[in-house]
Amino acid sequence: MPMAEAIRSDYRILVSRANLRPEAELYPFNVRESIPQFLLPLQPPDQEPVVTLSEVLRQVYQEAAIALVINYSV
Repeated sequence: MPMAEAIRSDYRILVSRANLRPEAELYPFNVRESIPQFLLPLQPPDQEPVVTLSEVLRQVYQEAAIALVINYSV
């Protein structure tokens, strides 16, 4: 389903809950902005956790030692 109005952003997170479709939550953000947090839909009675993708990516970056492999000086 097309969006009612265009939202300019570099990235988007779309959260679609099965019981509310076709409605969904849109979290637009740009390269220089922090990644928004969002609730991860789970089935009841499970509590929906807050997803902090920026923290997940930071941990992956740190544990993979990407800084040691990629030369950022060029």
